[in-house]
Amino acid sequence: MQKFDTKIAVLLRDDLVGWQRLNVTAFLVSGIAAGNPDLMGEPYEDADNTLYLPMFRQPVLVFAGSKEVVTAAHAKALGRNMRLAVFTSDLFSTGNDDDNRAAVRAVPRDQLDLVGIAVHGQRNAVDKVLKGARMHD
Repeated sequence: MQKFDTKIAVLLRDDLVGWQRLNVTAFLVSGIAAGNPDLMGEPYEDADNTLYLPMFRQPVLVFAGSKEVVTAAHAKALGRNMRLAVFTSDLFSTGNDDDNRAAVRAVPRDQLDLVGIAVHGQRNAVDKVLKGARMHD
C-alpha cells in the first residue's frame, strides 16, 4: 500500500443515524474534491472501454467523535489555517445549495452545530486536528 504525505479525513458526530452519516460524508468529500482538484486521479475504464469518472487518488479516512470532539477539531483546523468543509445540523432541513449556504452564513463560527467536517492536509497536521476521534466503524 502506498504511503501518502497528505491525508483526506472526514470526522462525523457519533450520534448520527445511518442515512445521515452517508449523506454528510458524501457532501463533505465533494467539498474536498472541489477545493483540491489535484487530489483527483485519472478516469476509470473497464475492459469494454466504458468510461467512468475519476476519483480521489488516495484513501478517504472516516472518523467519529462526540459533538465536543467535532467542535474541537473544527477549531484546531481553523487555528492551523487549514481549509475544510463543514456540515451543520441545519443542513438536514434545507433542500438546495443556496439555502445550505444561507443556513451556515446565519450562524457565528463558534455557534455552528457541526455534525461533520472534512479536511485535507499534511498527515501529521490532520492527525493533530483529529486528536480524540476514533476510526468510524
